Amino acid sequence: MDPVVLALVAEWWWIAPAGAGAGALGVVGVRRSRPAGRRLELHAAVHDVRQAQDAVTRSRADLKIARAELLRAQAEQSAARVGIGAVLEAKRRVQAAERGVKVAIAELKARRASVQAARATLPAGRAPLEAMPLARLRAEHDRLTARWIAYETDPAMAIDFPAMSDASSPALQEFLRAQRVALELRPASVATRMAPSEFAAYRDAVRRATHAFDAAEHAARGGDDGQSSIADRGDWSTLAQELLDTAQSAIARSAEAWQRGERGRRRRPQV
Repeated sequence: MDPVVLALVAEWWWIAPAGAGAGALGVVGVRRSRPAGRRLELHAAVHDVRQAQDAVTRSRADLKIARAELLRAQAEQSAARVGIGAVLEAKRRVQAAERGVKVAIAELKARRASVQAARATLPAGRAPLEAMPLARLRAEHDRLTARWIAYETDPAMAIDFPAMSDASSPALQEFLRAQRVALELRPASVATRMAPSEFAAYRDAVRRATHAFDAAEHAARGGDDGQSSIADRGDWSTLAQELLDTAQSAIARSAEAWQRGERGRRRRPQV
Protein backbone atom coordinates (compact mmCIF):
# COMPACT_ATOMS: atom_id res chain seq x y z
CA MET A 1 0.00 0.00 0.00
CA ASP A 2 1.22 3.50 -0.75
CA PRO A 3 2.81 4.96 2.46
CA VAL A 4 0.80 8.16 2.24
CA VAL A 5 -2.42 6.21 1.80
CA LEU A 6 -1.50 4.00 4.76
CA ALA A 7 -0.96 7.09 6.90
CA LEU A 8 -4.26 8.52 5.70
CA VAL A 9 -6.16 5.38 6.64
CA ALA A 10 -4.54 5.33 10.06
CA GLU A 11 -5.53 8.94 10.67
CA TRP A 12 -9.04 8.53 9.29
CA TRP A 13 -9.96 5.82 11.79
CA TRP A 14 -10.03 8.43 14.52
CA ILE A 15 -12.34 10.87 12.78
CA ALA A 16 -15.59 8.91 13.16
CA PRO A 17 -15.06 8.09 16.87
CA ALA A 18 -14.00 11.66 17.63
CA GLY A 19 -16.97 13.06 15.78
CA ALA A 20 -19.27 10.57 17.48
CA GLY A 21 -17.92 11.61 20.87
CA ALA A 22 -18.46 15.26 20.11
CA GLY A 23 -21.92 14.46 18.83
CA ALA A 24 -22.73 12.52 21.99
CA LEU A 25 -21.79 15.53 24.07
CA GLY A 26 -23.95 17.61 21.81
CA VAL A 27 -26.86 15.33 22.58
CA VAL A 28 -26.30 15.75 26.32
CA GLY A 29 -26.14 19.51 26.06
CA VAL A 30 -28.80 20.13 23.44
CA ARG A 31 -31.60 17.67 24.05
CA ARG A 32 -33.10 19.80 26.81
CA SER A 33 -33.65 22.62 24.30
CA ARG A 34 -34.49 21.02 20.96
CA PRO A 35 -32.10 22.06 18.18
CA ALA A 36 -33.13 24.57 15.55
CA GLY A 37 -31.61 22.26 12.92
CA ARG A 38 -34.79 20.24 12.62
CA ARG A 39 -35.78 22.15 9.47
CA LEU A 40 -32.25 22.48 8.11
CA GLU A 41 -32.74 20.00 5.27
CA LEU A 42 -36.03 21.66 4.30
CA HIS A 43 -34.48 25.13 4.35
CA ALA A 44 -31.58 23.85 2.25
CA ALA A 45 -34.04 22.39 -0.26
CA VAL A 46 -35.86 25.72 -0.48
CA HIS A 47 -32.48 27.41 -0.99
CA ASP A 48 -31.81 24.97 -3.85
CA VAL A 49 -35.14 25.87 -5.46
CA ARG A 50 -34.27 29.55 -5.39
CA GLN A 51 -30.90 28.83 -6.96
CA ALA A 52 -32.57 26.70 -9.63
CA GLN A 53 -35.11 29.43 -10.35
CA ASP A 54 -32.25 31.89 -10.86
CA ALA A 55 -30.60 29.41 -13.22
CA VAL A 56 -33.81 29.13 -15.26
CA THR A 57 -34.02 32.92 -15.50
CA ARG A 58 -30.40 33.14 -16.66
CA SER A 59 -30.80 30.34 -19.19
CA ARG A 60 -33.88 31.98 -20.70
CA ALA A 61 -32.02 35.27 -20.94
CA ASP A 62 -29.15 33.48 -22.68
CA LEU A 63 -31.63 31.97 -25.14
CA LYS A 64 -33.07 35.38 -25.98
CA ILE A 65 -29.58 36.73 -26.62
CA ALA A 66 -28.69 33.74 -28.79
CA ARG A 67 -31.85 34.16 -30.86
CA ALA A 68 -31.15 37.86 -31.30
CA GLU A 69 -27.62 37.05 -32.44
CA LEU A 70 -29.04 34.57 -34.95
CA LEU A 71 -31.34 37.21 -36.39
CA ARG A 72 -28.43 39.63 -36.64
CA ALA A 73 -26.25 37.01 -38.38
CA GLN A 74 -29.04 36.22 -40.85
CA ALA A 75 -29.50 39.92 -41.62
CA GLU A 76 -25.79 40.41 -42.16
CA GLN A 77 -25.70 37.38 -44.42
CA SER A 78 -28.51 38.88 -46.50
CA ALA A 79 -26.40 42.03 -46.81
CA ALA A 80 -23.42 39.90 -47.83
CA ARG A 81 -21.41 41.08 -44.82
CA VAL A 82 -20.92 37.59 -43.34
CA GLY A 83 -20.89 34.09 -44.75
CA ILE A 84 -23.06 31.06 -44.06
CA GLY A 85 -20.58 29.92 -41.41
CA ALA A 86 -21.55 32.77 -39.08
CA VAL A 87 -25.23 31.86 -39.43
CA LEU A 88 -24.56 28.20 -38.72
CA GLU A 89 -22.53 29.10 -35.65
CA ALA A 90 -25.34 31.34 -34.39
CA LYS A 91 -27.81 28.49 -34.90
CA ARG A 92 -25.57 26.16 -32.87
CA ARG A 93 -25.53 28.70 -30.05
CA VAL A 94 -29.33 28.88 -30.14
CA GLN A 95 -29.58 25.10 -29.95
CA ALA A 96 -27.14 25.01 -27.05
CA ALA A 97 -29.13 27.72 -25.26
CA GLU A 98 -32.36 25.78 -25.82
CA ARG A 99 -30.77 22.71 -24.27
CA GLY A 100 -29.60 24.86 -21.38
CA VAL A 101 -33.17 26.01 -20.72
CA LYS A 102 -34.43 22.43 -20.75
CA VAL A 103 -31.72 21.33 -18.33
CA ALA A 104 -32.42 24.26 -16.00
CA ILE A 105 -36.16 23.55 -15.99
CA ALA A 106 -35.55 19.87 -15.29
CA GLU A 107 -33.24 20.82 -12.43
CA LEU A 108 -35.89 23.14 -11.01
CA LYS A 109 -38.48 20.35 -11.10
CA ALA A 110 -36.07 18.01 -9.31
CA ARG A 111 -35.32 20.63 -6.66
CA ARG A 112 -39.02 21.21 -6.06
CA ALA A 113 -39.46 17.47 -5.59
CA SER A 114 -36.64 17.58 -3.04
CA VAL A 115 -38.60 20.15 -1.04
CA GLN A 116 -41.53 17.73 -0.86
CA ALA A 117 -39.20 14.92 0.19
CA ALA A 118 -37.65 17.10 2.89
CA ARG A 119 -41.09 17.95 4.23
CA ALA A 120 -42.02 14.27 4.28
CA THR A 121 -38.92 13.36 6.30
CA LEU A 122 -39.03 16.35 8.67
CA PRO A 123 -38.13 15.08 12.18
CA ALA A 124 -40.73 15.35 14.90
CA GLY A 125 -40.47 18.23 17.31
CA ARG A 126 -39.27 15.95 20.12
CA ALA A 127 -36.99 13.80 17.98
CA PRO A 128 -33.47 13.13 19.32
CA LEU A 129 -30.48 14.97 17.93
CA GLU A 130 -29.40 11.84 16.04
CA ALA A 131 -32.56 12.12 13.92
CA MET A 132 -31.79 15.67 12.82
CA PRO A 133 -30.76 16.30 9.19
CA LEU A 134 -27.14 17.14 9.96
CA ALA A 135 -26.68 14.02 12.10
CA ARG A 136 -28.19 11.86 9.34
CA LEU A 137 -25.93 13.44 6.73
CA ARG A 138 -22.80 12.98 8.82
CA ALA A 139 -23.78 9.35 9.40
CA GLU A 140 -24.17 8.91 5.63
CA HIS A 141 -20.68 10.36 5.17
CA ASP A 142 -19.29 8.02 7.84
CA ARG A 143 -20.82 4.99 6.09
CA LEU A 144 -19.16 6.03 2.85
CA THR A 145 -15.81 6.36 4.58
CA ALA A 146 -16.22 2.95 6.21
CA ARG A 147 -16.84 1.41 2.77
CA TRP A 148 -13.57 2.85 1.49
CA ILE A 149 -11.53 1.92 4.56
CA ALA A 150 -12.71 -1.68 4.23
CA TYR A 151 -10.82 -1.95 0.94
CA GLU A 152 -7.70 -0.46 2.52
CA THR A 153 -7.66 -2.60 5.67
CA ASP A 154 -9.28 -5.94 4.78
CA PRO A 155 -6.60 -8.20 3.23
CA ALA A 156 -9.16 -10.34 1.39
CA MET A 157 -10.84 -7.33 -0.21
CA ALA A 158 -7.46 -5.82 -1.08
CA ILE A 159 -6.51 -9.02 -2.92
CA ASP A 160 -9.87 -9.39 -4.67
CA PHE A 161 -10.12 -5.74 -5.70
CA PRO A 162 -6.59 -4.28 -5.88
CA ALA A 163 -7.75 -1.27 -7.90
CA MET A 164 -9.50 0.11 -4.81
CA SER A 165 -6.10 0.69 -3.20
CA ASP A 166 -4.17 1.35 -6.41
CA ALA A 167 -2.40 4.69 -6.26
CA SER A 168 -2.57 5.06 -10.05
CA SER A 169 -6.31 4.40 -10.40
CA PRO A 170 -8.00 7.49 -11.92
CA ALA A 171 -11.36 6.40 -10.50
CA LEU A 172 -9.96 6.18 -6.97
CA GLN A 173 -8.24 9.53 -7.38
CA GLU A 174 -11.57 11.09 -8.39
CA PHE A 175 -13.17 9.71 -5.24
CA LEU A 176 -10.38 11.06 -3.06
CA ARG A 177 -10.75 14.51 -4.60
CA ALA A 178 -14.49 14.48 -3.89
CA GLN A 179 -13.91 13.09 -0.40
CA ARG A 180 -11.42 15.86 0.33
CA VAL A 181 -14.04 18.49 -0.51
CA ALA A 182 -16.62 16.72 1.66
CA LEU A 183 -14.12 16.66 4.53
CA GLU A 184 -13.46 20.35 4.20
CA LEU A 185 -17.18 21.11 4.42
CA ARG A 186 -17.91 18.58 7.20
CA PRO A 187 -19.00 20.27 10.46
CA ALA A 188 -17.20 19.44 13.70
CA SER A 189 -20.20 17.79 15.35
CA VAL A 190 -23.88 17.01 14.90
CA ALA A 191 -24.70 20.00 17.11
CA THR A 192 -22.96 22.50 14.81
CA ARG A 193 -25.22 25.26 13.57
CA MET A 194 -25.14 25.63 9.80
CA ALA A 195 -26.74 27.98 7.29
CA PRO A 196 -28.95 26.25 4.69
CA SER A 197 -26.41 27.06 1.99
CA GLU A 198 -23.63 25.44 4.04
CA PHE A 199 -25.70 22.33 4.64
CA ALA A 200 -26.55 22.14 0.92
CA ALA A 201 -22.87 22.42 0.00
CA TYR A 202 -21.88 19.64 2.42
CA ARG A 203 -24.81 17.46 1.28
CA ASP A 204 -23.85 17.85 -2.38
CA ALA A 205 -20.20 17.13 -1.59
CA VAL A 206 -21.14 13.89 0.17
CA ARG A 207 -23.31 12.91 -2.78
CA ARG A 208 -20.52 13.59 -5.26
CA ALA A 209 -18.09 11.57 -3.16
CA THR A 210 -20.59 8.71 -2.99
CA HIS A 211 -21.11 8.72 -6.74
CA ALA A 212 -17.35 8.83 -7.31
CA PHE A 213 -16.83 5.90 -4.94
CA ASP A 214 -19.57 3.91 -6.64
CA ALA A 215 -17.85 4.53 -9.99
CA ALA A 216 -14.47 3.47 -8.57
CA GLU A 217 -16.01 0.36 -7.08
CA HIS A 218 -17.73 -0.46 -10.38
CA ALA A 219 -14.42 -0.12 -12.23
CA ALA A 220 -12.57 -2.24 -9.65
CA ARG A 221 -15.18 -4.98 -9.87
CA GLY A 222 -14.82 -5.31 -13.62
CA GLY A 223 -16.93 -2.46 -14.99
CA ASP A 224 -13.93 -1.08 -16.93
CA ASP A 225 -10.17 -1.21 -16.80
CA GLY A 226 -9.94 2.04 -14.82
CA GLN A 227 -7.00 3.25 -16.85
CA SER A 228 -6.38 6.77 -18.10
CA SER A 229 -3.58 9.21 -18.52
CA ILE A 230 -3.74 10.20 -14.84
CA ALA A 231 -1.09 7.91 -13.44
CA ASP A 232 1.58 10.25 -12.18
CA ARG A 233 2.84 9.10 -8.82
CA GLY A 234 3.80 12.58 -7.73
CA ASP A 235 0.29 13.94 -8.39
CA TRP A 236 -1.19 11.11 -6.35
CA SER A 237 1.15 11.74 -3.42
CA THR A 238 0.20 15.43 -3.43
CA LEU A 239 -3.50 14.62 -3.47
CA ALA A 240 -3.23 12.03 -0.71
CA GLN A 241 -1.15 14.40 1.43
CA GLU A 242 -3.74 17.15 1.01
CA LEU A 243 -6.49 14.73 2.04
CA LEU A 244 -4.43 13.65 5.04
CA ASP A 245 -4.00 17.29 6.08
CA THR A 246 -7.75 17.82 5.80
CA ALA A 247 -8.41 14.71 7.86
CA GLN A 248 -6.09 16.00 10.58
CA SER A 249 -7.96 19.32 10.60
CA ALA A 250 -11.23 17.42 11.03
CA ILE A 251 -9.71 15.55 13.97
CA ALA A 252 -8.66 18.83 15.56
CA ARG A 253 -12.14 20.32 15.11
CA SER A 254 -13.77 17.26 16.65
CA ALA A 255 -11.35 17.31 19.59
CA GLU A 256 -12.05 21.01 20.20
CA ALA A 257 -15.79 20.35 20.15
CA TRP A 258 -15.30 17.54 22.68
CA GLN A 259 -13.23 19.74 24.99
CA ARG A 260 -15.75 22.58 24.84
CA GLY A 261 -18.56 20.21 25.68
CA GLU A 262 -16.56 18.63 28.52
CA ARG A 263 -15.78 22.04 30.04
CA GLY A 264 -19.43 23.04 29.75
CA ARG A 265 -20.57 19.85 31.46
CA ARG A 266 -18.11 20.37 34.33
CA ARG A 267 -19.29 23.96 34.85
CA ARG A 268 -22.99 22.96 34.74
CA PRO A 269 -24.41 23.24 38.31
CA GLN A 270 -25.53 19.97 39.85
CA VAL A 271 -29.28 19.68 40.48
